[in-house]
Amino acid sequence: MDLLVMAGRVLTEPGGGYVEDGAVFVQGGRIAAVGHRAEVEAAVPQDVRRISLPDATVLPGLIDCHVHLAFDASADPVGALKESDDTGLLLGMAKRAGQLVRSGVTTARDLGDRGGLAMRLRDAIARGDVPGPRVLAAGRPLTVPGGHCWFLGGEVEGEEAIREMVRRNAAEGADVIKVMATGGGLTKSGHATWESQFTEDELRVVVAEARALGLPVAAHAHGTEGIAAAVAAGVNTIEHCTWMTDGGFDAREDVVADIAAKGIQVCPAASPNWRAFAERFGYERADVLFARVRWMAEQGVSLIAGTDAGVPRADFDNLVGSLEFFRYLGFPEARIIDMATVDAARALGIAEETGRLAAGYRADLLVVDGDPLAELEALRDVRLVLAGGRPHVPENALTRLTGTDA
Repeated sequence: MDLLVMAGRVLTEPGGGYVEDGAVFVQGGRIAAVGHRAEVEAAVPQDVRRISLPDATVLPGLIDCHVHLAFDASADPVGALKESDDTGLLLGMAKRAGQLVRSGVTTARDLGDRGGLAMRLRDAIARGDVPGPRVLAAGRPLTVPGGHCWFLGGEVEGEEAIREMVRRNAAEGADVIKVMATGGGLTKSGHATWESQFTEDELRVVVAEARALGLPVAAHAHGTEGIAAAVAAGVNTIEHCTWMTDGGFDAREDVVADIAAKGIQVCPAASPNWRAFAERFGYERADVLFARVRWMAEQGVSLIAGTDAGVPRADFDNLVGSLEFFRYLGFPEARIIDMATVDAARALGIAEETGRLAAGYRADLLVVDGDPLAELEALRDVRLVLAGGRPHVPENALTRLTGTDA
């Protein structure tokens, strides 16, 4: 659908650059023109559908770099997954994909599902069969026997098994390879959250095999030793990166310097429910943990946005809740928006086609009331979402759209 969207401000540059009284012309699923309204509108055919929202802001669609569509965000998502057959699970995943896109997420990286269902959903969304964001899928995450998320089918032991699983995921259409470098809280048996599951040499095999197939590697890593091994192996992104040890924390300056020097992106995957965590453990104790995220940024580490949506109390329609975590840490709104748009796109290897509003890019747009550069909360007031040019409108916004019966 060709469409001209006019708004009070349009974010055109990273770092909060925008034009007032701006417009974006969408044609054939791509951005054909963006800039000042008078200039853009003058070049648009008269019969093109128009939407005028003078009090709104247009910005790039948001990118959630860490979701699990196979989990339902209930108190026991693992139990719910085990009780679901593939048909029921896929239907639930499609519902959750709809939640993502209606909240403003136009790209989501799914970092672990069962049986390649996220790839099936990705393809269905791309065909237009079901609503949702563009999905980048990892398939089965590599883990050790009985290790973190073993029930997703990615158990491997030894270098040859590692190579075979990477090749298998790639052959099935994976966009990224996920490896569980350490244990995790969602799996009650097996390795502790801080414990390493793979050696540095084994992680190097994961990276080498993935690179040979043209795929990036995302490493789940909570423990300090696991983080250090993943960095040495040359992964593309580190998920969580909480610097845990047996009974404490150890944020190593040499490893952080290496992360920054290698351009490895860190996705803290801060839950939208982070405030409840702070209240449960006390803000003073929580701030000690939170401060490590700010410290990494101060050391030059590039941070990207993600929710871990699907784990308990991490809902699929609340990326903004996770972004507010960074606001709590003192990050300015413009930088936070970059973390969920242009920086995220760069980390995921799709910066040449999304993450910005520019001619030739995919028409991934988010239109919100107010000014998110002044108040991040404005991102919650969604008026319209375009994902690859396809419109998605939250039900509460239908009656407020000017000049459209969407």
